[in-house]
Amino acid sequence: MTEQTALSPQTTGVAAQVRGLTKVYGSGQAEVRALDGVTLDFHERQFTAVMGPSGSGKSTLMHCCAALDRATDGTVVVGGTDLASLKDKQLTRLRRDRIGFVFQSFNLVPTLTARENILLPMSIAGRKPDQEWYDLVIDTVGLADRLDHRPNELSGGQQQRVAVARALVSRPSIVFADEPTGNLDSRSGAEVLSLLKRSVDEFGQTVVMVTHDPVAAGYTDRVVFLADGKVVDELRQPTAESVLERMTMFAAPAANEG
Repeated sequence: MTEQTALSPQTTGVAAQVRGLTKVYGSGQAEVRALDGVTLDFHERQFTAVMGPSGSGKSTLMHCCAALDRATDGTVVVGGTDLASLKDKQLTRLRRDRIGFVFQSFNLVPTLTARENILLPMSIAGRKPDQEWYDLVIDTVGLADRLDHRPNELSGGQQQRVAVARALVSRPSIVFADEPTGNLDSRSGAEVLSLLKRSVDEFGQTVVMVTHDPVAAGYTDRVVFLADGKVVDELRQPTAESVLERMTMFAAPAANEG
């Protein structure tokens, strides 16, 4: 693996730890190994991108780490808790209290206002947000004047900023974002990426993002590359250019084999 820059001292803690993670779908001739022994650490206060070709296991890794899917083998530890040791109700509680998730499709409730969508997970849990933190999140996403609007009254970028605020407002241990700019134009995408980066740099959040876009990866501190369900490389302090160059290197052997 290639490393350009050592981790800075403030990012030495581990928010999520993955060891020997394997996920198998089907059996016999229909068996598909979406993940094949993945071992990774996602460091606190760091913005990490996960990249790779279609079918490489990116979203499967994300879903297993976020307790949205169970692995076939291996372990995922989030904030010191082994996910495999938890029953369904405990997993639900952990997802609600300690994990934030940002979906590509926003996943907002159309009949609720932006404010109600942001507070929905905490409302379900019977909890009230820390008012100072809530105000800071709302100020950061820049939606103070849109909180009473429903999703259909917001642009795509605004809807995704609502989704990011929803993920941040409970102050989770880690936020997972699955192609968060995939349905956005370049300007809205840049707004959301800047917001995620700011949440890491200024507020000490930990963010892991699946993306196929070298420009999006250029916002992060570290890029992990998957292929055929395995970690094949990583890049520290990436730029869009260095990510694209690395992706081109991976594509070249496949093209030569063809």
